[in-house]
Amino acid sequence: MKQKRQITNRTFLLTAVIGSLIIVTIVTASTLWNAKKTGAATDEAVSAVSSFYLLTMAESHAKTVTNLIDNSFDEMRIAIAYIEDEDVDSQNDLREAIGKVESLLGMNQFALVDEDNVVYTRYTTYTGGSRHVFLEEESISDRIVSIVSLYGSSKQLCLAVPTPDLFIMGKRFKACFVQIDFNDIVNLLALDVQDRTHFALYSKNGSNLSGTQLGPVISNSNFLEAIHGIVSEDVWKENYENFEKGSEGSLSFGTGDAHQTLCYVPIEGTEWEMAVLIRESIIQDQIRDISIRNLNTSRRQVIYTFLSVLALAGVLLFQVGKLSKEKLEEEKETSRNFRNMANTDSMTGVRNKHAYSEQEKYINSQIEAGEIDKLAVVVGDINGLKYVNDNFGHVAGDQLIKDASALICGQFSHGAVFRVGGDEFTIILQGDGFDAMQESIDGLNRIVEDNIKENAVVISIGYSVLTAQDRCLNDVFERADRMMYERKKELKALGTPSGR
Repeated sequence: MKQKRQITNRTFLLTAVIGSLIIVTIVTASTLWNAKKTGAATDEAVSAVSSFYLLTMAESHAKTVTNLIDNSFDEMRIAIAYIEDEDVDSQNDLREAIGKVESLLGMNQFALVDEDNVVYTRYTTYTGGSRHVFLEEESISDRIVSIVSLYGSSKQLCLAVPTPDLFIMGKRFKACFVQIDFNDIVNLLALDVQDRTHFALYSKNGSNLSGTQLGPVISNSNFLEAIHGIVSEDVWKENYENFEKGSEGSLSFGTGDAHQTLCYVPIEGTEWEMAVLIRESIIQDQIRDISIRNLNTSRRQVIYTFLSVLALAGVLLFQVGKLSKEKLEEEKETSRNFRNMANTDSMTGVRNKHAYSEQEKYINSQIEAGEIDKLAVVVGDINGLKYVNDNFGHVAGDQLIKDASALICGQFSHGAVFRVGGDEFTIILQGDGFDAMQESIDGLNRIVEDNIKENAVVISIGYSVLTAQDRCLNDVFERADRMMYERKKELKALGTPSGR
């Protein structure tokens, strides 16, 4: 029988050393291979994340400009309605009315244009044909978005709408317009506080409208001219056609050791493009720094390296999501301001019927969920508005509405006051307003009864409180409405003139 070879300490040690070297070599090679693959994957992620980040930001910027334009047109319609209700008999009256409109709506450089192309502003009048190309047309049929370059100042965004039915001071006015300084638009969009992300607004032919720099290469030059020398002819033609057709697009190019990516999207209702650019090395450097730290601590564990890359992707997506959320909050705040304008009654300054409908939906959801207990509705109706309009004119009628609104707001200072019709008001009482309800109602009724003797404003009110049987706000409203009509009979018995 062949004698078995003894395993000596030296053999065991040699085997352990060789085995250890093999394991270390395999793990090191595997780690280095993963590091290489991770680097390649990181570069791809940088490109993808950069494009996603830029497209999201470009769309957000474009939507902000679109909202600004649309809301400016809405403000002009409100302004025209306001001026039509004013007594304008002279240029001084018109300037005063324009000044009120600008103050109430926060508008800048609002102007009216008569059929002779004379422009009326808050401070002066001038012939506008030489300044505004759209005035060369005899008539205007639709809203106009144009650019005005004034001597000694920056570019102005000019928004105009026709006013075919507007007659003031015996003249027909054919249009109104507002001018918005592009610097104001830039300030609205500005978020590049760390000089990492750049944005610019371009016209159809590639000219820079905003005056902002799209990175160090394109700068504030014409976009199409600037990229002509840094991309291939096919890529240049593709971007040229995108600008010509008003389509979105993206572009990547290298300058020295820096790689830059940009995206642009069209702005609805205009022939403009919103472009945003970032230097990829900004993201790339951050990712690689984190990757190196992870790889240095995980060279013996390939699985751990893989998990670290997944963690990195999560951090990056979190950062992008957090930034997107912050920008969304900024847009929500801007939109909230515009919604406040849409929910306000222009005559009295209280909330309008649209605002009441939104509040009604919200309260109904609370009632359905059982989340509300203290709530009351007060319904008010002005006595004699038709009589005043027929005998003294709508100016006197409007003043009666304003006086009634002031009386209601003064008595129900802790309530939500809505003008829901010509002479109808609704007050929703919760919290402190609910607790002070009876005191407020008694106070208003005393004033109204005194006003009957003085032939002053008279308001009939009824009220009702939410009960367990109510399924929606309208149930409370209807009871209050019935009480209001009973109150009308009482006021008539107290001596309210038939005309009031």
